[in-house]
Amino acid sequence: MCLKFIGAVLGAVGGAALCVVAAPVVLPALGAAGLLGAAGTGTAIATLSGCALTSASCAAVTGTIAGTTMAVGVTGAVAGAAVGASVTPKA
Repeated sequence: MCLKFIGAVLGAVGGAALCVVAAPVVLPALGAAGLLGAAGTGTAIATLSGCALTSASCAAVTGTIAGTTMAVGVTGAVAGAAVGASVTPKA
């Protein structure tokens, strides 16, 4: 039981960190592909580039960049905890 808990905690921390680090790369790629619609200004996200593309892509997910970071981190933590608990051997 203790090993599964440790595996879940380590998985949660690792999963959250990985997702938060990967989000600024993955979300702009989705935006550039046209999967996230339009920015708040009405401009298609797929036509943007650089920081504007990153900001608009992140904001398109939850409405704010901070909200997107939190949502991505929580999703990564939950997925990481599940994987960490499932791959930890029984004591």
